[in-house]
Amino acid sequence: MFDYFYHEIFRKTVIAFGTLFNDISIRKTDSSGNITSVVKVPLAYGPTQKFLARVEQSPDLNKSTQITLPRMSFELTGVNYDSTRKITTTQSFVTKNSNDGTEFKKSYMPVPYNMIFELSILCKLNDDALQIVEQILPQFQPHYNITVDIVSSISEKRDIPINLDNITMQDDYEGDFTTRRALIYTLRFTAKTYLFGPIVTATRDIIKRSTISLIAGESATADQRALSSRAMIYSVVPRATKDYNDSIITNLVSDVTAEDRVVDVNNGAAISSETYLQIDGEEVYVKSITGNRMIIERGRDGTTPTVHVAGTAIKSITVADNAFIEEGDDFGFNGTLT
Repeated sequence: MFDYFYHEIFRKTVIAFGTLFNDISIRKTDSSGNITSVVKVPLAYGPTQKFLARVEQSPDLNKSTQITLPRMSFELTGVNYDSTRKITTTQSFVTKNSNDGTEFKKSYMPVPYNMIFELSILCKLNDDALQIVEQILPQFQPHYNITVDIVSSISEKRDIPINLDNITMQDDYEGDFTTRRALIYTLRFTAKTYLFGPIVTATRDIIKRSTISLIAGESATADQRALSSRAMIYSVVPRATKDYNDSIITNLVSDVTAEDRVVDVNNGAAISSETYLQIDGEEVYVKSITGNRMIIERGRDGTTPTVHVAGTAIKSITVADNAFIEEGDDFGFNGTLT
């Protein structure tokens, strides 16, 4: 049922979250306010309890790599579905392969999930902890956006909002004066990410024609529907809405205003009725043609009727143009009732 795929979305989000806090430092000053030292706060992935156990139980273990305070740790603590960001699950989109730009890839719309993170700040001195917290909090109001390359194969990048949910503080100073103290500030975040399913080749799944049959009344057989006067068949065929291969077939004889519907051309032999033409950036539909005079419908498929001067090239829009349809073209639809 399930084919293997792995986009590393969770892993990429975890890494992106960690990079937000990997350049925080604290400064020590003397009584005159002069900076005496700058300490970059180390950051690692893992539960807070692991670092506390190292500090409290074995402070002299591996002295060359002894854990010292202050330091920070973060951890992914949960994942849950976010129904508030749900979109149509059957909707899909098509994009070009980012490697060669020739093969088209298709994917269904992503599923929204929230990733819950905890960032722990461990310090001996409260001033150190406050320096760190104050460098973080102003960035979240209450969220901060990071851009993540979600699916590299289709160059899909998303802005992932990271919300700061709450802050708690804990003082683990217990026992006698020889016991090491650990102030712990815990910041909880929610990263609103998206999960993509498998990416498939779109060329195998492109719909070339869509047909809907309707009939009023009770159910009937196929033959009965074909004979019924109440039967209606609507057929839709995607097509190109502009000329891609620069196929000039004739020219305008005289100037054309934005309101003209009757147009004369130099040679109408290559023009047929019920076809589409392109005059400059305007698409027109040929209702009929007699000799070198044609009756047209202006401004088809969202184009704007404009003034065209004599000698303007007229290009044909044919089935051959369908092979050159660009990514992002909104297509045209040819509806036929039979």
